[in-house]
Amino acid sequence: MQVKGRGAGLQLPLGLGLRPGFRFANFVPGANAEVLAGLRSGLGGGLGSDPENDLGNELAGHTSIYLWGAPATGKSHLLQAACQELAERGGRCAYLPLRHRRELAVEMLEGLERADLVCLDDVDALAGAQEWEQAVFALYNGLREHGGRLLAAGPVPPAALPLELEDLRTRLAWGLVYQLQPLDDEDKLRGLQQRARERGLELPDAVARYLLQRCRRDMASLLHCLDELDRASLAAQRRLTIPFVKEVMAWK
Repeated sequence: MQVKGRGAGLQLPLGLGLRPGFRFANFVPGANAEVLAGLRSGLGGGLGSDPENDLGNELAGHTSIYLWGAPATGKSHLLQAACQELAERGGRCAYLPLRHRRELAVEMLEGLERADLVCLDDVDALAGAQEWEQAVFALYNGLREHGGRLLAAGPVPPAALPLELEDLRTRLAWGLVYQLQPLDDEDKLRGLQQRARERGLELPDAVARYLLQRCRRDMASLLHCLDELDRASLAAQRRLTIPFVKEVMAWK
């Protein structure tokens, strides 16, 4: 978990911190442009508001926002971006990847009801953990009482979550529920090139399309390939060309 913001200090148990590279500005929205704009304008607590953004105005009226979708559709990116950017504006935020709950103590949730924003990733991982389910249910109620916000994510909509506590599924469904759509190939290409520019790399269209053909096609895998190429390019002092990429990826 990472807690950031006014008076919050910083906690990094087990190295489960925020990834600095996850920002709203470098999120490739594709078909998710509306939800990105809504999150940026509607989370409140310093993120600002846009009277012309209908989704943002709708978000501002809910205690919880729930994002769902297939793996690598950007759920973790958006949760971490919201936490980091709200904290930079003075809000008190927490991010917790629940897929690691077996390595964590449920007591970590204590006191978070007074945060401005709590981001819970992989809420499906609560299945079968009654103590955690009860604690998250209490956290939701506490945030609602104190005017805070819960931003949660999972692979399926709230009604399909394999939770034993029906009241928790109901609370997650009370807020705004939004499905994230996967990127098409052109969006993935733009995302790769954007991330390459952030690293000071030039990634020509032909090379980016070659990666799309050779790597697993989800963005997480593609960015992992780019990480490897970045390290190899730096070590060899060579540009990213198709012949060089073929050399680096020969083992794949």
